[in-house]
Amino acid sequence: MTLRDEIRTGPFYLDGGMGTLLQARGLAPGTAPEEWDLTHPEKVTEVHESYFRAGSRMVMANTFGVHPLRYPPEVCEKMIAAALRCAGDARVRCGAAGRYIALDMGPCGRLLSPLGDLDFEEAVRHFSLIAKLGEKHGADCVVIETMTDGYETRAALLAVKESCGLPVMVMNAYGEDGRMLTGGTPEAMTAMLEGLGADAVGVNCSLGPDALTPIVERYLKCAGVPVVMKPNAGLPLILNGKTVYPLEPGDFARSVAALVPKGLRILGGCCGTTPEHIKALREAVGDTRPPALSARTETVIASRSRTITLGVTPVMIGERINPTGKKRLRQALTEDDIDYVLGEAFRQEEAGAQVLDVNVGAPGVDETAVLPRVVTELQAVTDLPLQLDTASPEAMEKALRRYNGKPLINSVNGREDIMDAVFPLAKKYGGVLAALALDEDGIPATAEGRLKVAEKILRKAEEYGFPKKDLLFDPLTLPVSADPGAARTTLQALKLIREKTGCPVMLGVSNVSFGLPSRGTIGSAFLTLALEEGLDAAIMDPTDQKMRAAFLSFRALKGMDGNCADYIAFASLLSAAPVPAAAANVPAADTAQDRATLGHAVKKGLRAEAARRAAEALQGGTDGMALIRDEIIPALNEVGKGFEAKTLYLPQLLMSAEAAEAAFGIIRERTKTGGAQNGPRLVLATVRGDVHDIGKNIVRLLMENYGYRVTDLGKDVPPEKILDAVTRLEAPLLGLSALMTTTVPAMEETIRLVHEKAHRCRIIVGGAVLTESWAQSIGADGYARDAMAAVRLAEKWMKQQD
Repeated sequence: MTLRDEIRTGPFYLDGGMGTLLQARGLAPGTAPEEWDLTHPEKVTEVHESYFRAGSRMVMANTFGVHPLRYPPEVCEKMIAAALRCAGDARVRCGAAGRYIALDMGPCGRLLSPLGDLDFEEAVRHFSLIAKLGEKHGADCVVIETMTDGYETRAALLAVKESCGLPVMVMNAYGEDGRMLTGGTPEAMTAMLEGLGADAVGVNCSLGPDALTPIVERYLKCAGVPVVMKPNAGLPLILNGKTVYPLEPGDFARSVAALVPKGLRILGGCCGTTPEHIKALREAVGDTRPPALSARTETVIASRSRTITLGVTPVMIGERINPTGKKRLRQALTEDDIDYVLGEAFRQEEAGAQVLDVNVGAPGVDETAVLPRVVTELQAVTDLPLQLDTASPEAMEKALRRYNGKPLINSVNGREDIMDAVFPLAKKYGGVLAALALDEDGIPATAEGRLKVAEKILRKAEEYGFPKKDLLFDPLTLPVSADPGAARTTLQALKLIREKTGCPVMLGVSNVSFGLPSRGTIGSAFLTLALEEGLDAAIMDPTDQKMRAAFLSFRALKGMDGNCADYIAFASLLSAAPVPAAAANVPAADTAQDRATLGHAVKKGLRAEAARRAAEALQGGTDGMALIRDEIIPALNEVGKGFEAKTLYLPQLLMSAEAAEAAFGIIRERTKTGGAQNGPRLVLATVRGDVHDIGKNIVRLLMENYGYRVTDLGKDVPPEKILDAVTRLEAPLLGLSALMTTTVPAMEETIRLVHEKAHRCRIIVGGAVLTESWAQSIGADGYARDAMAAVRLAEKWMKQQD
């Protein structure tokens, strides 16, 4: 039985924590655990051996912190080789049969562009190096763990799949709200990771087993691959100057074991767990076996944080980001006016679109360059899933690589050359593939002919191992102005294909009215007929009120709109702002753009538009400080409140901050005011031994936008350097960050030194492993669970000083 077979059968036992066990063996605060692979290999081997003897089937090599952004490639290789040698020695001591070793791959510590400064392909290259070295030096598996950003997770998994042939498990870290740092959900991560070929998906770190149980249960409901769980031993505490995790082995084991009958297959522990926890876990599970793993049949697409299941209720796909017949959009694409494209996305989202079609094919536009860029920028400001719409396989692949989720891919058809070009891409990158009912002979004139093309595409999908559940058919809509029977044939084909293939069906609805007056009138009637025949997804203009009314009316009449809430909201908008008969078919987006303000641009994260509107306001005589006071700060506060209420997530918060910074730049340049020239001083640092500074960088960006003069000392900063900056700058505020349990002692040492030497400085701490009680126990003045909380706390303290 192979390793892949074993994890699909389960239960399969992993190991527990590493850092706390090395600390117990003398690892000094601030020393990177992976350094001990070279300097104290025997002690690392002891830890692995203890887990094997406790019942772990697989241990993870001590490589979590090994990354080319921290160490030169030759040092990475030495560390990975030494780490795998330590684990291999432990396996030999315990008997190699049935025991495995995984390369442990952790996050790189930086956010990927456009939210951060690390390019996606650069991240892929770094992770590829680690994966190749792991396979070269004898790993049996790759475990990607403690990932807090879905985009980085995608880069890591893609790198592993492209660089080696080892099985790969992927674990993400979640907050108590069931979301990752950048808003990802279990459902969205499962859709993406399964599509990319992960052998197992799940959770680790962040929380104890009880808090992680609801998140794991969500994975079990949607995953068609084995689910893995590796929780902490509760939330950390400081007792007698030492970090301890309170959950005893028996309590830990009972909580995790309770999930095995529900389908959990791969079990282990993270921070604070020990060989005793793993032994207790095996005993608690005993002879219990998870139910047989069943394949999923749902057709699911996803963004970084939202999933859409096709075939349940009709889905509206917004068509306005397609330059066909749209002169202004073609102009924006040729002039690199990305903010106009983003504006089209916002207008469609506000009008009820659930998916956005993205097509940039126009004369003079390099699709291979523009499509991936537009996709990346759109995903930074909206969490709607995207339909990648292109006839170019090269552009499609570039966009698929950078798509943060599981996209709808438009399209393939029955031509052999097209299928041979597109199916491999869809198979590699994952996605739901739209299949058009045409082939080398064109579009069949009958419904039966279009069904034959669909069946041909199904056979080809099977040859490529592409799952039937990830196919969506388009019977094709032709204009009735050219063929009076065109609509009837399309509706017959829609029903026939849906019934015979069992796959969902979509249509580009507006094509039916081409060449006719009052297109929305006939289009809305055709949409209603198509929905009645079982249409699952309509590509349409959501800002066309007649089309939108038809869509929402159908859902209300069919009982798909609880309490008719969506229809009532739409009708309320109509009654509040009646549309003149002459303008009944004019998209609302035309006037929405005219109403945009600087504050609107900041809230939506439109950097270029924010800068332009700031410049226009200054040129019109508006005072720079008035712009900051009346538009920028209120907009940031509104986004911040949305972030705190969990209606907005980190990407929107960061993009709003970037837009505000663009406006500040114009104000500073034109008026020599604004920004953080006279605000309170704030020193930021990631503590000694810790190289993860995502959280700190986010705090810096927000604080600067709120007027603070920020001095960022970077990462892996010793206490003495932090104290020097605080005293030299006479800073009233200090922000400290730590991601790992092993570096919290360095944070405590820094706090003690600053409090002793700089009495007036107040210290905010944050990081993935910290809690409020833990922050209090190490002497911090305040704890911030996220960047917005740090802003609020700093504002509170500064007001107290006033």
